[in-house]
Amino acid sequence: MSQELVFNLLAALSIGFLGSSHCLVMCGGIASALQLSMPQLTFLQQLKLQLMLSLGRLTTYSFLGALTGAFGAAVLVKLGISLFWLKLLAGVLLLLMALYVARLWFALTLLEKLGALVWRQIQPIAKSLLPLDSSAKAVAYGLSWGFLPCGLVYSSLGWSLASGSALQGAVLMFAFGMGTLPAMLAVGRFAQSLSRFKNKQWVRVSAALLLALYALYTIAIAIAPRVF
Repeated sequence: MSQELVFNLLAALSIGFLGSSHCLVMCGGIASALQLSMPQLTFLQQLKLQLMLSLGRLTTYSFLGALTGAFGAAVLVKLGISLFWLKLLAGVLLLLMALYVARLWFALTLLEKLGALVWRQIQPIAKSLLPLDSSAKAVAYGLSWGFLPCGLVYSSLGWSLASGSALQGAVLMFAFGMGTLPAMLAVGRFAQSLSRFKNKQWVRVSAALLLALYALYTIAIAIAPRVF
């Protein structure tokens, strides 16, 4: 495993964690509602179903990452679109993510509106799986949940587009998904405390600055070979 890939995986994990305050807004209600839709099970049984949900969601993220990675590596290159433009696009999307987390500019909501068109087709399938009374249903619901329109996910997919391969794209999105796990598994009182903490201005600004720095680093990597 190359040093660059290791760095990118750590960055993807951090981006998932730092940006997961948005996940608590977008998906936290769903996670809590899903827990309530589970039969009267023990804590460990509910935790198992929550983990199965996350397994399904991360599987979809990885699949989408592989798809965009393969598209970037094969189709776009064959069309004559160089990796320079893909990396530049990834950097710009990460910068938009930073502005989104900082609540300075919500351009990523446009991507969410486009994704809503897909979600409308998948949502009825997801609803048919309720109540979540088995691991199979939980995994299937998680697979559907992975398509929920989210600007944070879409901007990360833009990063996978420039990863150079289907495998790296999948691994990057899996790492991103792992970063969101603490927020998504936190329900009830702990979720409320975590949400309040992540919504503090200094936390949001710090997260946005780190995301912006990585975005600028990505853009610099894209531009450097053309400048030096």
